[in-house]
Amino acid sequence: MTGGLGWAPFFPWPPIAGLGMVSLALLGLAARRGGGGVLCRAAVICVLALVLLNPRLVREERTSRPDVAVVIVDQSKSQTVGARKAESEAALEHIREALSAFTDLELRVVRVGGGGTDAADGKEAGSGTRIFSALARTLTKISARRFAAAILITDGQIHDVPSDPALERLNGPVHALLSGAPGEKDRRLVVTRAPGYGIVGKKAAILYRVVDAGQAAVPGFGGKTARVRFRRDGVEAASALVPVGKNGRFSFVLEHAGPTVVELEVELGEDELSALNNRAAVTINAVRDRLRVLLVSGQPHAGERTWRNLLKSDPSVDLAHFTILRPPEKDDFTPLNELSLISFPVRELFEVKLKDFDLIIFDRYMLRNVLPLSYLDNIANYLRQGGAMLLAVGPEFAGPRSLYHTSLGAVMPAAPTGRVFEGSFRPRLTELGGRHPVTAVLGRGGGDRRQWGRWFRQIDASVAGGMVLLRGPGERPLLVVDRVGKGRVGQLLSDHIWLWARRFEGGGPQAELLRRLAHWLMKEPDLEEESLTIRIKEGRLAIERHSLVVEPKKVTVTFPSGRQRKVELAAGKGGLAGASMLAAESGLYRVEDGKRTALAAAGVLNPLETADLRATPERLSGVAKATGGGIAWIADGIPDFRRTMAGRDTAGRGWMGLKRNASYLVTGVAEVSLLPGLLVLALVLGGLMVAWWREGR
Repeated sequence: MTGGLGWAPFFPWPPIAGLGMVSLALLGLAARRGGGGVLCRAAVICVLALVLLNPRLVREERTSRPDVAVVIVDQSKSQTVGARKAESEAALEHIREALSAFTDLELRVVRVGGGGTDAADGKEAGSGTRIFSALARTLTKISARRFAAAILITDGQIHDVPSDPALERLNGPVHALLSGAPGEKDRRLVVTRAPGYGIVGKKAAILYRVVDAGQAAVPGFGGKTARVRFRRDGVEAASALVPVGKNGRFSFVLEHAGPTVVELEVELGEDELSALNNRAAVTINAVRDRLRVLLVSGQPHAGERTWRNLLKSDPSVDLAHFTILRPPEKDDFTPLNELSLISFPVRELFEVKLKDFDLIIFDRYMLRNVLPLSYLDNIANYLRQGGAMLLAVGPEFAGPRSLYHTSLGAVMPAAPTGRVFEGSFRPRLTELGGRHPVTAVLGRGGGDRRQWGRWFRQIDASVAGGMVLLRGPGERPLLVVDRVGKGRVGQLLSDHIWLWARRFEGGGPQAELLRRLAHWLMKEPDLEEESLTIRIKEGRLAIERHSLVVEPKKVTVTFPSGRQRKVELAAGKGGLAGASMLAAESGLYRVEDGKRTALAAAGVLNPLETADLRATPERLSGVAKATGGGIAWIADGIPDFRRTMAGRDTAGRGWMGLKRNASYLVTGVAEVSLLPGLLVLALVLGGLMVAWWREGR
């Protein structure tokens, strides 16, 4: 229990001060005129002033509260280097034991990074190690009068060091115990510039630099050059010998739409600290520039505008339509200058700019001596070199003027038998078509396959290769696709798909089928028959494998930390198999099935935590100086801990101080007035009577 003098004025201080000043002025006037009893009146005024101020004797019952020392343990990626983690845990145990000797001190431990519950809102992976953010949140739960000190167990690589004005608000010292060792050496790979987006078929460039940190302090470390290897979508792409400390450039062509993951890795340096930052990864999202499609229409038929309407409805497609309106056998000797203003650019389309097209479609085309055979040879070469061709054929395909009897016949998977089937039938999926990505989903988006509208004509053909996805009556092949060289070709052996477009008998998934077929021909990654994809969404890694073969499959998942795990995929519908798992680590995930590799990034690919792995006191030196804290290396021995009074030094050679605040909690208050009413009445009346007596004399 403690006591003291307290005041409980009956009125606010300004009115009391005003009355006191008026009273002093009247007393001064009386004294100047020589009035009697001035001293007695002054005494009465003083008593009345004390009455208004109401002095009281206050006695408080207090309960002392322990001070709080906050220990923050850095568990970011840089702390996994060498023996830093073990050093940090040993330092924490030493601090627990040393501070347990102080009965008036409470210890609170906060772990930052490493997926702990006290992580800085999960921001460590993206914006660096945020120790002071965690300290600020902890201090909001502690009274400033109880804060004794903060002890940071870290390697010094902190990315949220506050400014000096913010440090002045700390009511105690900030000490640092550094793991690692001074003068460490490390090589790292830094991506200086990389595009986020690109265009398929165009070049993208990544600028990078190899840095040998520590070579200035340790002469001879590293070398003048270092070898950097590049992988694109998990496949080795190139390597280069680059000067250390200077920018290098890696250029490549974006081959497909969607994300392309490029990995860069530099060889290890001499006596290097860690290989964690010898790798970097960049994700470039490639989009197709406007698709260029060449549509060649031949024999007029009821569904001639089906392809044109479909392609023109897509704003991402640039369509060039070549239509034979006047075959040679209908020549009436009209001069050409009277038929058209300009001649059709046949040579530009089929020779000069042929390779600029992403897809060529022949719609019921037959030989009529309009296109020279050399142009058809160009198309066959274009296909083998990576182009795409689709043939929608009619009865002319079975006749002597069929395209099959040209050089294009060598790249077609189905050869006409010369027979044409005329009769109603419903297209059906083959067993392979039920698993192929072009046709596997037709039953979902196009309704019940048993209710598809009927077709009435099919060209009979024998299949020499490729994959049959749709069939007609008598198991005849209806849709056949194949790969030729680097390109792809498809054959639709009927000209009645337009019946679906016009909703005959309810129609069918005409638009979906043609769209998926065209995109498969143009090598859309999502429509590959054998594919392995991974996606990260809402903290989970989703693995999906598509295959035409029905067999159980296991994949190997490589986590960003290098840890590997075997995962068995659960079979699904339409050739799909998948699995899902928690993606707790931040960085690049790799999934392999023995033939294919898929990559996906969780969080930031190149986090600040691994940008520089060397332990350093430089970032914390200003903090320690501003708050009166100290910095020590754990390897040199942990300093002693002392309690210090306010206003005294809180750090010195071989010791660190924890401020003693003497904080307490008031549990009870007792107050006694120093001027009882009877005493005040006696003093006032006595003083007035003496004053009157003096005036009477």
